[in-house]
Amino acid sequence: MKSIYSKILILAFISSSLYSYAWGLTGHRIIAEIAENHLSGKARREIKKIMGKERLAYWANWPDFIKSDTTGVWKQASSWHYVNIDPQADFKAFGQNLKMQAGPSLYTQINTLSSQIKDEKTSEKDRKIALIFLIHIMGDLSQPLHVGRAEDLGGNKINVTYFGDKTNLHSVWDGKLVDSQKYSYTEYAGLLDIKSKEEVKQIQAGTVEDWLYDSHKIANKIYAQTPNDSKLSFDYQYKFNDTLERQLLYGGLRLAKVLNDLF
Repeated sequence: MKSIYSKILILAFISSSLYSYAWGLTGHRIIAEIAENHLSGKARREIKKIMGKERLAYWANWPDFIKSDTTGVWKQASSWHYVNIDPQADFKAFGQNLKMQAGPSLYTQINTLSSQIKDEKTSEKDRKIALIFLIHIMGDLSQPLHVGRAEDLGGNKINVTYFGDKTNLHSVWDGKLVDSQKYSYTEYAGLLDIKSKEEVKQIQAGTVEDWLYDSHKIANKIYAQTPNDSKLSFDYQYKFNDTLERQLLYGGLRLAKVLNDLF
């Protein structure tokens, strides 16, 4: 990873063209805020050394912001946000298919970025960039359509209307469902983060492969209940609200688990 942190950071914050890539601004910040509330003391201290005083939510959307960069420096990172996979019969088949995926993906980069952060030879700037990406793509993992199908680009090619506005299925799940709740990210994080310690441990159990399969199964349900040209409104919100909030909460708690284990 090239050490061009300062240049790209400026681009990130002056960019006014923010596209819908994953959970949107609010969703990623909710996940990061929940994760922050479950960091161990050691993880909190080590992350502060790398990131500074800003909270995780401050950086949570940076990997989407830099997609506005026109230099091509971050072009290779576009595939890090998702892993496309056809419907699989069970976890074993899913795992086999996952490991056969060609090139960098959401799946491969969680391990790659973790290794870069642990490596003492990684520069301070690159360790920070790797940590920022890890925070972001762990959020992507819990957005079901980031473990969707290649044929429709994770729902991007499935046209729907949402309260009469033309959009696509991926965009609905990235931001529209979250934003329609009208909470700030701190309000929503506080409302969702109410599980007991034992429940938190259960949610954090398992591996990255388990968590990806969890999202994959939910993606299959979303596909089945949202065909092309669907007209979505209050009934769709009601049908999937529990799923939406589950994924936001699980994303935050599982991000915390990865960061605690890393440090």
